[in-house]
Amino acid sequence: MILRIIIALILIQAGFAYAQKINRIDPEHWYAGLKRKNLQLLINGEQIGGSSVAISYPGIRIEQTHVFENNNYIAVDLALDEYVKPGKFTITLTKDKKVIKTEYEIKERRRSATSIKGFTPSDLIYLLMPDRFSNGDPSNDKVKGMLEQDVNRNEMYKRHGGDLQGVINHLDYLTDLGVTALWMTPFLINDQEYWSYHGYATTDHYRIEPRFGGNDVFAQLVAECHRRGMKFVMDYIYNHIGDNNYLVRDLPSKDWLHQWPEFTRTNYRPNAVTDPYRSKHDSILCVDGWFDKYMPDLNQKNPIVQNYFIQNTIWWVEFAQIDGFRFDTYPYNDNEFMIKAIKALKDEYPNIGLVGETWEQNTPAIAYWQSKNVLRSDGQDTYLQSLTDFMLCFAIKDGLREPFGWNRGFGRIYYQLSEDILYQNPYMNVIFLDNHDISRILSELNNDFNKWKQAITMLMTLRGIPMLYYGTEILMDGMSNPDGLVRKDFPGGWPGDSADKFMAAGRSDKENEAFNLIRTLAQWRKTSKAITEGKLMQFVPNDNTWVYFRYTDNECVMVLFNSSNETKSLDSKRFYERISNFTKAKNIISGETLNDIKTFSLLPNSVTVLEFSK
Repeated sequence: MILRIIIALILIQAGFAYAQKINRIDPEHWYAGLKRKNLQLLINGEQIGGSSVAISYPGIRIEQTHVFENNNYIAVDLALDEYVKPGKFTITLTKDKKVIKTEYEIKERRRSATSIKGFTPSDLIYLLMPDRFSNGDPSNDKVKGMLEQDVNRNEMYKRHGGDLQGVINHLDYLTDLGVTALWMTPFLINDQEYWSYHGYATTDHYRIEPRFGGNDVFAQLVAECHRRGMKFVMDYIYNHIGDNNYLVRDLPSKDWLHQWPEFTRTNYRPNAVTDPYRSKHDSILCVDGWFDKYMPDLNQKNPIVQNYFIQNTIWWVEFAQIDGFRFDTYPYNDNEFMIKAIKALKDEYPNIGLVGETWEQNTPAIAYWQSKNVLRSDGQDTYLQSLTDFMLCFAIKDGLREPFGWNRGFGRIYYQLSEDILYQNPYMNVIFLDNHDISRILSELNNDFNKWKQAITMLMTLRGIPMLYYGTEILMDGMSNPDGLVRKDFPGGWPGDSADKFMAAGRSDKENEAFNLIRTLAQWRKTSKAITEGKLMQFVPNDNTWVYFRYTDNECVMVLFNSSNETKSLDSKRFYERISNFTKAKNIISGETLNDIKTFSLLPNSVTVLEFSK
């Protein structure tokens, strides 16, 4: 009997010892020298709720601890003095006379806040999907313990094996093309059973996908970008997380997520947030509804949720020295939280680039979200300088494939640009022709190469920050129904591919012509202040032609389009206010010099870019 009691006591003690342990702390470490002087640690462990917390380190003091419904969590608010030094210290948790100790580190910053430059109209952003670009390390195709193990390039929704090393291997290709900033779709861990390749269901906010290479390879990628003078933009999702995230599998509290009596999907109508006649029901459904069954919607009114994600974005800037963020599904987030989150980033990094995905069907509903926009009756500043200009994307696509008319063809694009009066700063809009969610521009234009060239030239010369979707430069096509068709592998990114289109020898003559057009315009625009710093002036489309200018006080660029099957001749007198001080021009695409600029001859279905000189 005594032996049984002793064994039972040993088992109880062993069970209790096991029951009290720390699984993780987020953030896993922090940085000295930040303007932000508050740090909240979210500690996860078996039955640690109710523990007292002790820290002894110069310049750090505990202000408050938070308890949760779930006994496996505790949050600790720390105050950091201005001059706290990098170093390691012990966090001690005590509960029921049991003590758990773990080490925590404050690290030194590697760069100053002002060294983060963000992105501007002088940049050309290149968007790629890591899983579909290049497989540089086949050894990480399958990682033990991950839920989705299949790698099958014949299935559009399976993982294909692309990774960060594959991107590193082709950074020189991007530099040669003229790319100055790299944006990749999300690459944090997506440990989901299905469709984990796209990255939009994050399951760990402090870890890079091991199937992409992990944290160290990511830091190497950003460093390699910077070594080439290229910036890095991180795709980040505030709105939702993956249902296999540890914070969902073991919820700290019910109000960590938006809870509904039954699964309730968002209405995908962000206009219900900006519409002056909106119903409260529709607005709540848009913002609080779940994006999908496996993408739970975060409750961003919860102050601990707020701290968790604000700290996480700052942590990634410090860890990898990224230059900007693209915020997914921006209008679906809680407005007050996003203002707070973006202000925190801008306070820490004044020059950081921030662009919100504003996929809307009218210009006011996009412009509403830009910093200091007068459309906001609430007078709030979003601190968001850049928006994804979907309306211009739609106008270019529709305008180039429809007949010329008063408000059709070039007229459609002309009228869309005239709506720029609604933006606080349209020159900071990110402009694009396609992306990972919509049909590729070549397919939208029915594979018309001349129209494709016109679209590319608009992208490279209109106001805004141009973004090029991977493969557009080699005429990759595909319609977005289903979206897997616009997410094909880049040919040559995998060992054994039948063609390597990263190399000129692997591309067809037409593909090389496309590549060279983009490279010519991309490399030239780096040196053109008229394009990167200048204003836009457009002339009313007439007789299947359209002309606009980019200009500064000293530089002038003229872009001329002809959508007819006939050669058109334009008299320069119409454009005197822009070119009266110049005597000649250079054709940027052909290299030809025009010594006579009294008239301009436009070939059928063509585009011409002229840079003027005296």
